[in-house]
Amino acid sequence: MVGFASLTPPYASSCVGGGERDGIVDWLDEIKWTEDGLVPVIAQDAGDGRVLMFAWMNREALKLTAEQGHAVYWSRSRGRLWHKGEASGHRQIVKEIRLDCDNDVIILQVEQKGGIACHTGRRSCFFQRLEDGRWVTVEPVIRNPDEIYGKG
Repeated sequence: MVGFASLTPPYASSCVGGGERDGIVDWLDEIKWTEDGLVPVIAQDAGDGRVLMFAWMNREALKLTAEQGHAVYWSRSRGRLWHKGEASGHRQIVKEIRLDCDNDVIILQVEQKGGIACHTGRRSCFFQRLEDGRWVTVEPVIRNPDEIYGKG
């Protein structure tokens, strides 16, 4: 009989590149990555379920997020890892990571530090609503982005 102590969980691989370790498939290999090695990620407030933002992760970003407990994304515009809140202080503390039924979208349940997820100074990046054929801003700016990022 095999004891629990001898079992290695499927997420135990330390290889960012994925693969197998002792016959166990790396949890990162279960994700359907895009051709450019990314997966779409939705950040959702763990307290009230509000969608805060959308971003992308590569394998390294997702692995770091799981290991460190705060959101790390892949910035396509900067071409590098982006630790959410590195410039603003508005970190996302990850409470839960889920994978959808098709294994191609991640949702993070997060605690949003500072109450601001959007670079525009709003709680959510989804602050525009379609009304009568036009986009209307329906969320207030909590803090001026110039104050957050030190511009101006």
